[in-house]
Amino acid sequence: MKITKRSSAHNIYLFAAVLWTLLVACLCLATFRTLPKIGVQGADKYVHVTFHFVFTLLWFLYLRQQNTNNRKVLSRIFLASLFYGIVIEIMQGLFTTTRTADITDVMANTGGALFALATILVVYREKK
Repeated sequence: MKITKRSSAHNIYLFAAVLWTLLVACLCLATFRTLPKIGVQGADKYVHVTFHFVFTLLWFLYLRQQNTNNRKVLSRIFLASLFYGIVIEIMQGLFTTTRTADITDVMANTGGALFALATILVVYREKK
């Protein structure tokens, strides 16, 4: 079996996307009582934006190689990011004692995914 650059990159994107997805879940559901408090108002929202920006970007890089309709891929990834963020918030409310479900976290997640979509669309327009 011959390994090409494309299939190798494809596997790397899949590995990175799955690893990032699991890392986000672990970080969102773990207890961090001993960490110092950050003096920046809403710092956790920036974290949520970053989580879902990278989530959307990595899954796009993986899935775009399987589908030629990038807009369809983008809409599916956006919905997956939204769903994933909501599920994580529900799990925080139900299964942790140090975290709470927060609608503003869902809004930050959505913002991160939208920012990634906009970035991807700009990059693809520049390539044409």
